[in-house]
Parts: sequence; structure tokens; C-alpha cells
Amino acid sequence: MLGNLTGWHFLILLAVILLVFGAAKLPALAKSMGQSARVFKGEMKAMKDDDAAADAAAASKVASVEAPAPAATTDAPSTATHSAEHKS
Repeated sequence: MLGNLTGWHFLILLAVILLVFGAAKLPALAKSMGQSARVFKGEMKAMKDDDAAADAAAASKVASVEAPAPAATTDAPSTATHSAEHKS
């Protein structure tokens, strides 16, 4: 988008900005832009930290779910097998 701009274009743009805002307001404008960028960066970091904490909580919840217990087995043969052996 800004690839076609040359040095002269930037000088003209700077002159228009000076005319619109005035030289006295430019430092305050730059300071507020810097503060806004810092706040935005901090909020983005906080959102990433919140997402990481939520992912960790979800992973620990999944890990805490116990596996179902295996069916109880006995050492004695089942009655169906035992009765089949007697009939033969």
C-alpha cells in the first residue's frame, strides 16, 4: 500500500501533518501514540497469558479424569464352561 511512496511523498505528508496539528501538538501526539501502543501490547500479552492458563486448566481437567476400572475377574471357571464340561 505504501510501496509506491518516495521520499518526496513523505516530506509532503509531514508538511501536511505539521499544518494540521501544529508543531506544538506533535510531541503530545507522539507521546499519546506511544502510550496507546504500550497499553495495546500489554493487553495482548495478558490475553495470551489468559489463553495459556485456560489451556493448562483444560489439560489438567482432562488428565484428572480417571480411566474406567477393568471388569472384575475370578479365578474360578464360569458356570457355563463348568456345566458344559460335565455334559460331555
